[in-house]
Amino acid sequence: MCYSAEVWTDYHGYVDQFNADVDTKEFAKLYLARQSSPKIKIPKGMDRAFDKPKTDLEKQIQQLVQDYKSSLISDSEQEMFKQAKRLADAERKLAVKETKTALNEQRIATNKIKQMKRWIADAKRVELDPVKDNRMWPDWYVPVLISEKGKLVVRPMRYHGRPAGKPASVDRTKDGKVSGTYNARRDNLTRFWRKQFGYTHGLIVASQFYEMVERDGVTREVQFNPSTHEPMFIACLWSHWKDPKGEAPDLYSCAAVTDDPEPEVAEAGHDRTVMNLNREHITAWLNPDPNNLQSMQDIMDDKQHPFYEHRLAA
Repeated sequence: MCYSAEVWTDYHGYVDQFNADVDTKEFAKLYLARQSSPKIKIPKGMDRAFDKPKTDLEKQIQQLVQDYKSSLISDSEQEMFKQAKRLADAERKLAVKETKTALNEQRIATNKIKQMKRWIADAKRVELDPVKDNRMWPDWYVPVLISEKGKLVVRPMRYHGRPAGKPASVDRTKDGKVSGTYNARRDNLTRFWRKQFGYTHGLIVASQFYEMVERDGVTREVQFNPSTHEPMFIACLWSHWKDPKGEAPDLYSCAAVTDDPEPEVAEAGHDRTVMNLNREHITAWLNPDPNNLQSMQDIMDDKQHPFYEHRLAA
């Protein structure tokens, strides 16, 4: 699984390195949708890509980013005020008598206040933190490189695949947790992903990835870095999902292809490794022939094998 990764969140990287066009309209639709949907998560690095807009549409996106930030700060300040009152009430009760209820209220309010302060500070922060601001998580949106009509295009997509034709419920497990469809296992490409494999391929460029690894009964986040310090060209499958009832909005989403683990990844305690393509195969990967899936398998067989150094994430 690719639990998380540090990726290119600034679409300019794809423009500069691959001479790609930018689907600015889809970026604008995404940012407009975020104004009314807190479920839409976008890395700060992607927001900052619009700091210096050149077109009217980019200026609109920049304004949407500013409006969202202002709203987040205002809502957090109001919540912090509410929690401060909650904390004061709990402490007055504790001054009279210590009860489990009052202690619980004190704990929750204290944690909420700390959280609101973090959110406000993060919204106001100007300096970019590459590790924090370029992180891709399941259900977060990031730029993805695809090919349409022979032209490379950068489009924002949710990192959590929902194949066209599948119900929206595929996003969650029976107990409500995030399903594993943010990854596409290589041994499942011709089954669950058969309508994407050979048809809609994408690419995400990353510098490192993270996995949750269990050792001695304790689950920890482990960071994996290519020892070459070269970019990782992560193979993806993408889909344009449409609600058959026309009630839910369209969704562009993607899943990272994963393969059996590299030896050092397995030694670290994880059973999958993202598909890190050789750069020379990118054009072919993005323009697949559904009648020649073996050529795609050959590309994956010839993937990069850098040694993945690993350590516990900070």
